Amino acid sequence: MENNPYAPPLAEVKDMPLNTQATGDPVFFAVGVPKFMVLSLFTFGLYQLYWFYKNWKAVKERTGESIIPFGRAFFGIFYCYPLLQRVRAHDDQLPSAKLSAGPLASAWIALNICGYLPDPFWLLSLGAFILLVPVIQAIKVINDAHAPGHDPNAKFSVANWVGVVVGGLFWALVVVGLTMGVETD
Repeated sequence: MENNPYAPPLAEVKDMPLNTQATGDPVFFAVGVPKFMVLSLFTFGLYQLYWFYKNWKAVKERTGESIIPFGRAFFGIFYCYPLLQRVRAHDDQLPSAKLSAGPLASAWIALNICGYLPDPFWLLSLGAFILLVPVIQAIKVINDAHAPGHDPNAKFSVANWVGVVVGGLFWALVVVGLTMGVETD
C-alpha cells in the first residue's frame, strides 16, 4: 500500500448547504451577554460604540463592501437598524431570523436621545444597552452555527477590568453629584 501525503481523502465528502457551512471565523463580533452588559454600564455606553465598530468591521471583512466601520459606529443612531437588519436577514433558517430589528433599533435610538434630558433623566440613556441583548444572543446563534468552536469572548481581559474600575470611579462621582444639593443664590 502506497502512502501518498498528496492523495485526496478516501472518505466520501457530502456537500453542505452554503448557509450551514462552518467557515471557522465568526460571522459577527462575539461577546458574552454579561460582559457586554457590565462593560456598557461601566463605560457609560462607550462599549456599545466599540461593539458597533467591531460588528461593522466584521461585515466589511466578510462582504468586501466599502464601508467605514468607525463612521457607522460613531453615527450608530443612523446605522443601528441596518446592522440589526443584517443580523436578522443573515440566515432565515436560524432563530435569529425572528429578531425584531425595527422595534429594537427604534427603542435603542429613543433611549440614546434621552441622554440629552436634564438631571437625572439622562440616566435613562444608560439602559439602552439592554435593548441590544437580544441581538447579541442572535449573533451567538449565528456564530455557533457558522463557526462552531469560535471564541465566545465572554471572559474579561485586563483592559476590560481597567474600564470597569475607571468607570466605577466615574459612577461614584455621578452618584455623589446627584445626591448633593446644588445651592443657588
